Amino acid sequence: MSRITELFEAKKNILSIYYTAGYPNLGDTVSIAEELERSGADLLEIGFPYSDPVADGPIIQASSKDALDNGMDLKLLFEQLKDLRKTVSIPVLLMGYVNPMLQFGVENFCAACAEVGVDGCIVPDLPMIEYEELYEPIFTKHGLSNIFLITPQTSPQRIQKIDGLSNGFIYLLSSSATTGQNLEVSDTTEAYFSRIAALKLNNPTMIGFGISSKETFDKACQYANGAIIGSAFVKSLDAKNVKQSVQQFMKKFKV
Repeated sequence: MSRITELFEAKKNILSIYYTAGYPNLGDTVSIAEELERSGADLLEIGFPYSDPVADGPIIQASSKDALDNGMDLKLLFEQLKDLRKTVSIPVLLMGYVNPMLQFGVENFCAACAEVGVDGCIVPDLPMIEYEELYEPIFTKHGLSNIFLITPQTSPQRIQKIDGLSNGFIYLLSSSATTGQNLEVSDTTEAYFSRIAALKLNNPTMIGFGISSKETFDKACQYANGAIIGSAFVKSLDAKNVKQSVQQFMKKFKV
């Protein structure tokens, strides 16, 4: 059983935190992961930076630029993560865009993920048909979950297809906007969340985009198995006091 499956079977209201590798300082990637686990995070999404992060809002875009300027790339990221599982036990995903993955080589990328103990990937701009026809066997061979995204515009047929291709969880975007927007549960959003719940999917769901506080996290957990926080956490990181800024941010989610 994968770490992701074990987590969702054991716990409700799962808190996942996204941050950008190599930000705020080049060497912070693993120490942030360690501190997040100590501070109560259930799941981690480590972003590998890209020069054109189209789905991301200004905060994560800026962190990606800074990380690239710091010298972060996939080769260095895998070097940093080589001893990850000596100190981090919770599930870890890599999140980024398809271009760097293709340049690295999908087989090489998946093999490196498995070698360092990464559990899966989120690649928002990887077309579902391309994944199914070209890459699913590679992901399966290396024991990796590929996490698909659903938006309010995704058709029921496509959602069922995604559910069939998934073996971790499904990333439920709270809106079609970029990251960093505040979660507003309007009648329309509530109907969208209810529509997804009514499909009785085989895979658990996590809500992302707009989760920034205990209040919005709790609200999202009413409709899904948990929620993902990205921009608010990245914004909180203090380059001079990384450990303390992680602890301060996570305090607000402790009951």
